[in-house]
Amino acid sequence: MSDPRPIGFFDSGLGGLTVLRTVRRFFPHESIVYLGDTARLPYGTKSPTTIRRYTEQNIQLLLKRDVKAIIVACNSASTTLLNGSAPVASPVPVYNVIEPGARAALASSTSKRIGILGTRATVQSQAYTRALHALDPSTMVFSQAAPLLVPLVEEGWESDPLTNLIIYRYVAPLVAQSIDTMILGCTHYPALKDGIARVTGANVTLIDSGHAIAEDLQADFKSGRVKATPTGTLGALKLIATDTSTSMNETAARLLGTTSDLTQFELVDL
Repeated sequence: MSDPRPIGFFDSGLGGLTVLRTVRRFFPHESIVYLGDTARLPYGTKSPTTIRRYTEQNIQLLLKRDVKAIIVACNSASTTLLNGSAPVASPVPVYNVIEPGARAALASSTSKRIGILGTRATVQSQAYTRALHALDPSTMVFSQAAPLLVPLVEEGWESDPLTNLIIYRYVAPLVAQSIDTMILGCTHYPALKDGIARVTGANVTLIDSGHAIAEDLQADFKSGRVKATPTGTLGALKLIATDTSTSMNETAARLLGTTSDLTQFELVDL
């Protein structure tokens, strides 16, 4: 059996498009609805209670769009779904980015010295630390909050010299801990991967959750937990946002690696 309904994604802004881009490359036949809660970004500086409320509102909006699964393409929001929090009310599977990222990091690391670069909310939640220790209690975890990076990506300053200086200030302390793997603990950060890699060097593997999420989806397609769309046609891509600006389409096209004809946002109200 198949299910042609779309897969829902959401993030506080546009960073979750980096996860969408990877998933779409794996499953081009799947239709997608992406919600950017741009009116309330960034999430990473807000309280867990507020982020959880936003997360539940975003999930309800996507459910009204008749999605068959929801990917919380936001690390800060994902943390509110873990650590003993009450399950979110959803009739369809809801995927977080924390647990897949932790699995991928441990599979990559040989020294079991892993760095976490994330927003303040993600770092303070210790969600990655808990996930890593649940898989291997001997793992050494080093965390660094990087609150300035999300606004820089949203502004389109990925290659700006100022951004490179800020990346160095955040990343160098992690490198000093002799890590061999770093989790990019925010879906905006893959847009800065080149700049981050210049600081870490070739001996540190950078982990983002897009591939890990795609692997989880593939397993659920095979098991029937989520039913796939028949192959043969390119799935539709619908972008919606709680606020729009003249630069959003350009930023979305850059993060998706595609042309702007696919990146016109529909304004929605939560």
